[in-house]
Amino acid sequence: MTRCLLAIETSCDETAAAVIGEDYEVRASVVASQIDLHAEFGGVVPELASRAHVELITPIIDQALAEAGLAGSELSAVAVTSGPGLVGALLVGIATAKSLALGWGIPIVSVNHLEGHLASVFLADREVPFPQTALLVSGGHCMLTRAPRLGTYELLGQTVDDSIGEAYDKVARYLGLGYPGGPVLDRLAATGSDVLHFPRPMLNDGYEFSFSGLKTAVVNYVRKEPAFVVADVAASFVAACMDVLCAKVRRALEEFGDPALAIVGGVAASPVLRVRAQDIAAEFGSRLLIPPQALATDNAAMIGVAGWQKLAAHGADGMGFGPEPDLRLTFS
Repeated sequence: MTRCLLAIETSCDETAAAVIGEDYEVRASVVASQIDLHAEFGGVVPELASRAHVELITPIIDQALAEAGLAGSELSAVAVTSGPGLVGALLVGIATAKSLALGWGIPIVSVNHLEGHLASVFLADREVPFPQTALLVSGGHCMLTRAPRLGTYELLGQTVDDSIGEAYDKVARYLGLGYPGGPVLDRLAATGSDVLHFPRPMLNDGYEFSFSGLKTAVVNYVRKEPAFVVADVAASFVAACMDVLCAKVRRALEEFGDPALAIVGGVAASPVLRVRAQDIAAEFGSRLLIPPQALATDNAAMIGVAGWQKLAAHGADGMGFGPEPDLRLTFS
């Protein structure tokens, strides 16, 4: 029987648990979203997120185990996100994971949330080629990396201010479209036109990103044009964001010629980005690696994959680790 581990993810506002086989088969994946809890505030409130994790984590884990048809004593390990993220939210997941690992007498492994996103491509394709160019875009992160081999990362560039997901949320909040901003802006963009020609910050400047100026340009336009068409604003904003992302990815493929292109993180759920990424991969003859849409946003399945990879490369962790809210990838 294939060995399985329990994975736990509580870095921000999703309480998630999954049971993942050593072959990366998802036996169960359960995610409880806190969107409704934070919507009235236009963003995540850390204290509310932590309290919700405390209430939800045990039933979510019980549900994942029930769906997988396994008892805790039948598992081989527990994997848990240790950072980056909200310190209180991370602490809930870590404390729970440690108590379960001790109670079941099995190893525990701490997982970098960013490595979880990068590992999420294995949920769609078990045969992931290297080297690969990887674009990681989410609510808190925006970076372009290369991975010459599994577990080794080179940073090409990252945002100098806002992440793209943060820019989406801020623009949506200013337009009165609610939280989170990504899905609603993408839906509206499909009905509008890119007629406003918003700036493409740092479009031709290496691999760094900047979205603060673009966000400000949208706000200034809306203030000056009270009769603005929301769908056109959305379409023009999304087009500007996608042009910047795609220009950086195309530049990296031109320079390095990697046989694989990975698009990961919550923004990878965007249908606009998925289509653009397919076109770029086809243009350069690269293999597109992208997680299933439902597993692009924060989830525990990706933490489970990264957990198995870390166990294979470095073994289990002791019980001394704690939350690392500012944890980063280790670059070679």
